[in-house]
Order: sequence, then C-alpha cells, then structure tokens
Amino acid sequence: MKLSRLLTLFVLISALVVAAPATTGMTTGKVDVKSAGPLAFGPDGVLFIGDSLGAKVVAIDTGDTKAGAPASVNVQGIDGKIAAALGTAADQISIRDVVTNPISKNVYISVSRGKAGEAKAVILKLDTAGKLSEVSLDNVKYAVAELPNPPAQSNQKTNTITQVRFVDGKVLVAGLSNEEFSSNMKVIPFPFAPADRGALIEMYHGSHARYETNSPIRTFVPYTIGKEQFILAAYTCTPLVKIPVSQLKSGAKIQGTTIAEMGAGNQPLDMVAYKKNGHEYILMANSSHGVTKLDMANVDTYKPITTPISDVAGVPFTTISELKNVKHLQAYDDQQALVLSGSSGAMDLRTIALP
Repeated sequence: MKLSRLLTLFVLISALVVAAPATTGMTTGKVDVKSAGPLAFGPDGVLFIGDSLGAKVVAIDTGDTKAGAPASVNVQGIDGKIAAALGTAADQISIRDVVTNPISKNVYISVSRGKAGEAKAVILKLDTAGKLSEVSLDNVKYAVAELPNPPAQSNQKTNTITQVRFVDGKVLVAGLSNEEFSSNMKVIPFPFAPADRGALIEMYHGSHARYETNSPIRTFVPYTIGKEQFILAAYTCTPLVKIPVSQLKSGAKIQGTTIAEMGAGNQPLDMVAYKKNGHEYILMANSSHGVTKLDMANVDTYKPITTPISDVAGVPFTTISELKNVKHLQAYDDQQALVLSGSSGAMDLRTIALP
C-alpha cells in the first residue's frame, strides 16, 4: 500500500515538472560578435549566430515567442530598406543570411554593414506586418560556444562557419578548422557545453577526380534515410554527400558517401528538405545552376560515386527556371520557402510555394 502511494506521488510530481527553458543559464550583457553569418533558430525563440571571424557560435534570447500564424512575405528592395534603416547605402551592406522564427514567423536577417575590416555585424528583424527593426546586442541574454582550432590562414577565416543548424537538442556547425582534414563538423549540445574538435570529413569529388579533405561543406540539411539519421551536405562544384550523424564524434575521420554530382563551376548556397504530395524533395539554391529540385525517392539505392564524373550523376534533379538570382533560400513553413533574390540595390525577399 505504501509503495503504491509512493508511485502515485512520483507520477504526480513528474507530471508537474516542466522542462527548463532554453535560456536557462544565459548571461545578460553586451554580445561581442566580429561577424554575423549563418543563422538558425532553436527552442524558445533562441537565435544562433555563426561568427566566423570570432570563431564562435552565439545564442541569444530574442524574446520572440508569441505564436504567429503562417502568412506570406513580399518586400521589394529589401537591401535598400535595410541600408536606409542603418543610415547607409545599399552598396555598403551585405546580407549574410535570412531565417524564419518558427514560432512567430518573423524573419531575422544577418547583415554586414561597411567594407572589409571595418564591417559591423548587425541582426535585423522583419515582423509579419513588414516592419524592419534592429535587434539590439547591447543588453541581451546570451551564451557562447567557442570553436577550437579555427583556420590559421587569414583567407580561410571567413569559412570557419559555413552553416549552422539546430537538430535534436544540438547545434551542428559546418566549416573549416586547422586540423589535418580541415573540412569539419562540430556537434555542440545546447544549452552549450564546450565545443570539441569536431569530426574531420573526407569525400570523393567526382568532377575533380579525387578525394578531398580541405573543401568546406557549404550547406547541409538533416535527413533520415531508412531509420538512420544523416546530414546531406553540398560542396562547391557540386557533390552531394551523405554523412551518418552517429559518426560525428570529436576527432573522428569520416569518409562521406557522394550520392550526386550536380555540375562543375558552381557553389551551393542553401538547401531545404520538404515533403509534397507524399514525396520527398530537396530544394537547393546555387550560384551558377539556379534553383534545383532533387527527387529523393529511393535515395538509399544510389551507388556511391567513387570514379571521375564529367557531367552529372546520382540523385536526379530538375531546374526551377522561374526562380532566378536566388541568394538565400530557407524554409518558411511546411508549404512555403523564403527566398532572397536579385542583385545589389534591387533585392527582394518573398515567400514562394514549395514546388
């Protein structure tokens, strides 16, 4: 009888326990960032900022946790509007990344204001009413994960962080290090624990006819194949590589499996994985090849590419001809993608239906 009462009490107490918010343990103060590049959202309105020049990932509490209904975005000349808000000209800013807060549906934008060594990192918020405002970093709750072994060469420092994603309670950070295999993927628990060396990644580049360890992952998405969790990573010129998440251990040397070659002379920019009408696809923005749609049906059946490729091979894809000059591509909701397109002084930010 006593045991039964104790078990009942334990169940009641357990039911009352609420998980601590993601902002628990954060410091309040001024955030020191040397650059603001890749962005990602985690739980409870936490925004992750990749600071390549500072070799760290910063998590800030945006306080932006009021649920917003999915809508649409259509801002013409967004770079001009950002420049005006920052008191400068459009050719004096560079938009580094855009990301949607999945709770509020507000859009966050990382910007570099100024040129070269004098550029200032800025984070902006575009709310669902179309209002643009700067996110203050002067007095905010934040946490920092310092990245060990960043690239030593000054011309590689901007590639310390090429992509950040929040996956299953962890922050995945792709980029370069000064390790033997400089292509690197770090998996950092959140709330932050000290970042380790990360996994060292090698892949076969069909159009270059060789294995490579010094080319950074440019963009990636988490993806489940069968019952196993992978990341699908895209590299310049343009191999698509699958890497098991279970192998992403500190100091591990991993050989990724190349499952597609999508053409030379191209840099992948962003990827979105989605489902439509019961089928799975990946949408990829590219510097030279436009926006491509990969058909992920039977992705587990494609043989690894381990020999030279002169054209394209592996996972089939089509080009979305109506999407031109796309610079950034992110998920907005289950049916829409957020697209930044155009050229300097005439860039538009809008949502599109996932094709």
